[in-house]
Amino acid sequence: MKHKLKAIGILLLIAVLTIGLAVPVNATSGSIVVYGEQLTDEQRTEVREILEVSDTGAVQEYDVTGEDYANYINGNPNANMYSSAKITLEDSGEGLTVNIATPDNITEVTNEMYANALLTAGVENATVDVASPAAVTGHSALTGIYKAYDAEGEELDKERMELANDELNVATDLAEEEGMSQEKVSELLTEIKQMIADQDPATREDVEQIVQEQLDNLEVSLSEADRQMLVDLFDKMRDLEIDFDQVRSQLEDIASTVRDQMDELGLDASFWEKVGNFFADLFESISNLFR
Repeated sequence: MKHKLKAIGILLLIAVLTIGLAVPVNATSGSIVVYGEQLTDEQRTEVREILEVSDTGAVQEYDVTGEDYANYINGNPNANMYSSAKITLEDSGEGLTVNIATPDNITEVTNEMYANALLTAGVENATVDVASPAAVTGHSALTGIYKAYDAEGEELDKERMELANDELNVATDLAEEEGMSQEKVSELLTEIKQMIADQDPATREDVEQIVQEQLDNLEVSLSEADRQMLVDLFDKMRDLEIDFDQVRSQLEDIASTVRDQMDELGLDASFWEKVGNFFADLFESISNLFR
């Protein structure tokens, strides 16, 4: 009897080990680090330290190139790539977390801008850390993130990736050309996406109405060209039938974070308009002195 129990125990142990070996490695078991191709050896070492990659054997490492930039989002194949990223794919329901590890060196893009664009691209459950050892705009980091997904066999839709890049360009253009704070830009884009999730617009006119309604709600005044740029962006999202209702909770998290940041900075809805009016009044007063 003892021999039989022992034999059964051995068979069970073998079965457990066999099943364990047959189970594929889960994506959350490790991270992928993608380095900008233009990094020097010294800069690459610096990025590893910033991204806390102490054991290179525990992560998969790739380089992101100008050719990748062209392949994923039709970018310039001769672009210099410095932005790097560490991506850990998480289980369903974990949500998307973006951290810029070197905020002083990512000059145009914020955590929330990245998160918004990645949701547009179809990235939903991941932890993303972005870093650069030199001052860069931060746009090319998206390409590295897409390459990480490709390497994991998680295929993202090319049109959505290109649209996400367009969204990032729109966000940085609004911040630069319209004098909007980065927080205000993120709030505007997030609120429009939430309205699209709520209303599921059927036509371009519906999209235009949503955009204008959110501009009015947030007391944002844009040039006609920039207003149309926003409408064009979100009308493309409508054409691609992107379902933001699936990531509603993540959009709400982005909106909540942005509002907290604006409260901390004292940026109310009409802050920049008030600043503009102040200087306009000041210049008019000065000019009156010389009439």
